[in-house]
Amino acid sequence: MDFDKMYKEKVVDVDYVLSKLEDDWTIVVGMTPMEPKVFQRNLHRTKAKGLEVFTCLNTEPYDYCSKPEYFDKFYNYSWFFGPYNRNLSKNTYYVPNNLHQSATNLIETTKINVFVGVASPMDSKGFLTLSASVVYEKDVLEHADMVVLEVNPNAPRTHGDTQVHISDVDYIIEVDYELPQAELLEPMDVERKIAENIVELIEDGSTIQLGIGGIPNAVAKFLKDKKDLGVHTEMFTESMIELFEIGAITNKRKTLWNGKFVCTFAYGSKKMYEFLDENPAVLFLRGRYVNDPYVIAQNEKMVSINTALMVDLTGNVCSEAIGTRHYSGTGGQLDTHRGAVKSKGGKGIIAMRSTAKDGTVSTIVPMLPAGSPITVPRQELDYIVTEWGAVRLRGLPTRKRVQALISIAHPDFREELTKQAKEIGLI
Repeated sequence: MDFDKMYKEKVVDVDYVLSKLEDDWTIVVGMTPMEPKVFQRNLHRTKAKGLEVFTCLNTEPYDYCSKPEYFDKFYNYSWFFGPYNRNLSKNTYYVPNNLHQSATNLIETTKINVFVGVASPMDSKGFLTLSASVVYEKDVLEHADMVVLEVNPNAPRTHGDTQVHISDVDYIIEVDYELPQAELLEPMDVERKIAENIVELIEDGSTIQLGIGGIPNAVAKFLKDKKDLGVHTEMFTESMIELFEIGAITNKRKTLWNGKFVCTFAYGSKKMYEFLDENPAVLFLRGRYVNDPYVIAQNEKMVSINTALMVDLTGNVCSEAIGTRHYSGTGGQLDTHRGAVKSKGGKGIIAMRSTAKDGTVSTIVPMLPAGSPITVPRQELDYIVTEWGAVRLRGLPTRKRVQALISIAHPDFREELTKQAKEIGLI
């Protein structure tokens, strides 16, 4: 079979794809590093109306979902908010979910008319790869009526469950743009203190899950002296490369996928994407597998490290909204936390600054603000860490939880928190 001929016959421009869209269709696009930018930058020009577009952590303020003149044509539904969803659009609606169920829930409830993603160039056997994300992309692609891929030479060719054959693709749009990059933030002093408290909880031979941001980056800096760490993580990050290169991460003591990094997407710098290209040590597997708590729990000494916006005095964690103002999303936080807690010797860690708004408010509060969703419920909470220390809440009664949390609150707020706890009958 002539795969090159098959490929060339499927190459079209973005206008042709836009002309194929019909009213009231559901479109799902790849997430974050694998956002189809040419398609989304032009989507507002389609003649179709009533389109529902599912996205995740948009990296640009695309016209179709940020400009009011297009709000009557499109609805943007997002599994996870970033700054562009959060601040610029009045027409984006959150999809409550746990990451490992994002694809399966959508497939079971919605007819998917179009999937548009990004892929690495085709090989001699006719295979492209979905490159740096298979959170939901592979599952959705297999159930979509129409499959469109933006083939980008900058997309790394990855190992795992990322392969897609050209015979399963309807249209190819050839593009050449840099993949979205996540800035590697230098941790601040308070984040370093939080990281120091977390690292004391991590033993040699642990398998870790790290997110992105100041606190996870700080944790990585303090892990350099650890031995034989493994990685089973939702997101592959820049900091993991350095730990691998200095020998702190070896993946040799993992009880699941021994010797391999396991992730479901990657987000970082151009250097990181180059590291991933044709790297058999890194496996990209579907989000419904990687983030399944049952799967995560099979890693002994699994440590999940996530961040939060606030926690109430009984241990309810809110990581995705401030009252009714949606901020981010559940993502894989509850998935990885549950898996780590169920792991033999595992630990679920929620890390947070003790204050917000330049130290004027405590993030440890008597009660969550009205309308705040609970991301990790108190009955599942394990460790909470701030710059003032780490406490384990699993198994504690509410009275002892209150005392433990106040002990790691900022000293400026401890007296008031104690007073409020007494007023509402917690102690």
